[in-house]
Amino acid sequence: MSKIEPALITGRANPELSQKIADLLGLNLLKVEIAQFRDGEIQAYYNETIRGKHVFIIQPTFAPAENLMELLILIDAAKRASAHKIIAVIPYFGYARQDRKDRPRTSIGAKLMANLLSAAGVTRIITLDLHADQIQGFFEIPVDHLYSSNVFYPYIKSLQLDDLCIVSPDTGGTKRASTYAKALNCDLAIGFKQREKQNEISTLQIIGDVKGKNCIIVDDIIDTGGTLCKAAAKLKEAGAKSVISICVHGLLSANGLENVENSVIDKLVLTDTIPFKQSSPKVEIVSVSQLLADVIRSVMERTSISSHFLFN
Repeated sequence: MSKIEPALITGRANPELSQKIADLLGLNLLKVEIAQFRDGEIQAYYNETIRGKHVFIIQPTFAPAENLMELLILIDAAKRASAHKIIAVIPYFGYARQDRKDRPRTSIGAKLMANLLSAAGVTRIITLDLHADQIQGFFEIPVDHLYSSNVFYPYIKSLQLDDLCIVSPDTGGTKRASTYAKALNCDLAIGFKQREKQNEISTLQIIGDVKGKNCIIVDDIIDTGGTLCKAAAKLKEAGAKSVISICVHGLLSANGLENVENSVIDKLVLTDTIPFKQSSPKVEIVSVSQLLADVIRSVMERTSISSHFLFN
């Protein structure tokens, strides 16, 4: 079987992560020009040939919407330049919280995202911690859905905390928290919240015994931080010894970082799927570059990636 040459490309959303991945793979990022007209329109041009290559385009799709549009245009340019395969590496898959119709006459943004990427010409998706696993079924192409547990599990082990308790901030994250608790052989607690509208919580209760425990809240996204901050406060009220929050995607919209800094959370641990461009003594960043580089290498070499779906 002939070897197909890879081409690694970065959009402008998170070039730092792309460079880390390239360094780990021993590859150079392909030269690409991304021009933006005065009215905001984006145009992409590859400065090197990609004909017949496996093209990996690394671009998370957090706000603003230009990040998504830029990814679509990079995919379209690669298709028109006769790339053999176009693999979109999307560390953070935007609009994943819109995975179903939870009320009449509303959109399903995640399905629209899948349609747009497929129409643009992508042939494979590599992504990390989708907000809802079923989004994989929105695609008619292969989706490699990775989990940050490969990064967070060894991090939690390195803390060597006694009386550990894993906490899900809401019932939707129970499966994730339960997996961590089982792997770490520790206690589990669950937050039960009710919302009156988006980003506003009316009530939140903790189910489980957390008194005297070192609690670690695990979640996939921190947006404004409302849920995490309220959960942390409830945990401390219930007698928790310490509260660390571990989140994959640090959106930190609006005053999200300020909310965390003013909360009782002792530490917030994020990955670099979204670049953290602020500064805070409470925030620690762990990189997913090695995980993504390993999976990209497996795709290039046509080897199994199943080991990346398990706790090690």
